[in-house]
Amino acid sequence: MIAAVGRIYEWEVAKLLAQKRTYLGLISAMLVPVVFVVVLLLQSGGPNDVPLGRYIRETGLAVPFVVLFFMSIWGLPLITALVAGDIVASESHNGTLKTILTRSRERGEIFAGKVLAALTYTLVVVFAMGLVGLIAGSIAWGFHPLTSLSGSKVSAGHGFGLLVASLAVYTLPLAGIAAFGLMLSTITRNSAASVVGTLMWALLMQLVGVLPGTESIRPYLLGTQFDAWHGFLRTPADWTPVIRAVWVCALYIAIPLFAAYLVFLRRDVAGE
Repeated sequence: MIAAVGRIYEWEVAKLLAQKRTYLGLISAMLVPVVFVVVLLLQSGGPNDVPLGRYIRETGLAVPFVVLFFMSIWGLPLITALVAGDIVASESHNGTLKTILTRSRERGEIFAGKVLAALTYTLVVVFAMGLVGLIAGSIAWGFHPLTSLSGSKVSAGHGFGLLVASLAVYTLPLAGIAAFGLMLSTITRNSAASVVGTLMWALLMQLVGVLPGTESIRPYLLGTQFDAWHGFLRTPADWTPVIRAVWVCALYIAIPLFAAYLVFLRRDVAGE
């Protein structure tokens, strides 16, 4: 079964690489930090009201962290929704699911391959954005020690390790968005509806988090988990938001995927 899932995963990745929206999302994510650095080079002010914003001209290490803050609002959720919302629905549009099933492939194997492909794309987009931001920032301001959120200096090497850990944790809520998009893609069989619905859901999660009276549920909203990486940037490290993000995002990932899996298993493909 593992070998079959691996082959389907490779096939799904190949299909993603053949789609324009895949490259559009990836290129957009990589261009944002470059544009961000250029704008900062052309002006004297800076984003002092965001985490690490006041230190952004001290080291290129600060750039990816600041970009993470801005991209969590709509940029990365949109990029994730474009792929996750289409990965199953496109089978209905192209009428290809029944063709796949005739190749002695189980539905569970097909579903697992699609999930892995969507999550891989999400991971690649986040780390590509972080890498480009680091390179662009280092060219502009050098690769120097980073000032943490606690005000203490950490070495450049340690700061790079914190960046990698932060990007990994940041991927978790995006995976939750991808899981929701995949569920809509499976249920609606409509790419446009799935993409828009996923983006609206992601924005709703963030909107609820800023409404007064939601303080009690705010730590458990998906949008709040985009800030979990702040725990790594404190001295000593605050593991509470990181651990919470792991199990909260696990629920946001598992529940939609389980629902999508049940729908996918019972899907009637005879008329497609």
